[in-house]
Amino acid sequence: MLRQKYRELPFYLKLASVVISILAFGYLASIGQTIFVPLILGSLFALLLVPACSFLEKKLRLPRTLATIITVTIFFGGGFFLIYMLASQLTMLKEDWPAFYQQLVHTFDSIQVWIDTTFGINSKEQIKILNDTASSSFGQGTMILGVALMSLSSFTIFLVFLFLYTFFVLLYRSHIVKFLLLLNHSQHHDTVLDIISQVKYVVKRYLTGLAIQMLLVSAMVTMALMIIDVKYSFLLGAITGVFNVLPYVGILVSLLLISLIAFATAGMTKVLLVILALVIIHAIDGNYIVPKVVGSKVQVNSLFALLAIIVGEMLWGISGMFLAIPILAIAKIIFDRVEDLKAWGFLLGEEGVDIVKEEIAEEKLEQLPPEQEDILTE
Repeated sequence: MLRQKYRELPFYLKLASVVISILAFGYLASIGQTIFVPLILGSLFALLLVPACSFLEKKLRLPRTLATIITVTIFFGGGFFLIYMLASQLTMLKEDWPAFYQQLVHTFDSIQVWIDTTFGINSKEQIKILNDTASSSFGQGTMILGVALMSLSSFTIFLVFLFLYTFFVLLYRSHIVKFLLLLNHSQHHDTVLDIISQVKYVVKRYLTGLAIQMLLVSAMVTMALMIIDVKYSFLLGAITGVFNVLPYVGILVSLLLISLIAFATAGMTKVLLVILALVIIHAIDGNYIVPKVVGSKVQVNSLFALLAIIVGEMLWGISGMFLAIPILAIAKIIFDRVEDLKAWGFLLGEEGVDIVKEEIAEEKLEQLPPEQEDILTE
């Protein structure tokens, strides 16, 4: 009855309801970033860890609490170990600091000569300008340091809550499923279970696809740096693979880091080769690896994926860019299985007419005039 009344509402009322709902969700997401970001990311990790936890419960007969503790501890322990290994390897870069300093001094001298020749500003005037700029910026140094310390403490708190959310979602997963079933009428229980199953499948495949993407990008960058003969090629390849998970931002950070190291150890010629190699690898990643390895796991068209990334960055920054695609994929799964939202699910999906044919061919195809029958096959 309510569905029928909703369908009879004027279009402008439906549109107003959709717009108000989107604005309300966006506002709540913006003010609740501290809660929602670790909760959503922890839930994704929990869905990924369900098979491992179930194995410990069923095969080894461990209590759920103990199995959850072991699973989450191993998962986060492995992640922290990788981060520690990368951080420890970064300390090796201090050996090249003298070379980097000499390159910087030499480049600065060359720039001074070029400015003096081109603009007629001698070295003393240039140094005076730099000193004035440094003096005016010195007052902001304390503020910048304070922001950095606050960011570090916020990141630590974020990791603690991420661990706790992952643990509790994994521990209470059955309780959450029962709640969702109680929230819906019995005739919709099959649909709810189907949505949960599909969400688990998509999240697992998506995160697995990201891991494969990281390995492939790391391997390509390592091979390219070895060919160019840049030091620390394995370390820089691994860093690039990890940073590449962040759309657009990650590859720029990696490019800057590798270019600085190449500049310090090998000169400007290899910097240009590094930039060219990373641009080619990024093109291969964007046009082949992501669509085939990651994109194939999440059937969302590129337009709305890009919009989701932009909106995610506006709401939650880098975390929002990472979470945008899985959230959009989960929304599509729900839309595809709720009668009144199937049109939105189709809009978010890839180009094709299979869904349209399956849903409306039997009911409406025969009602179309002969001259319109080719609409669904174009």
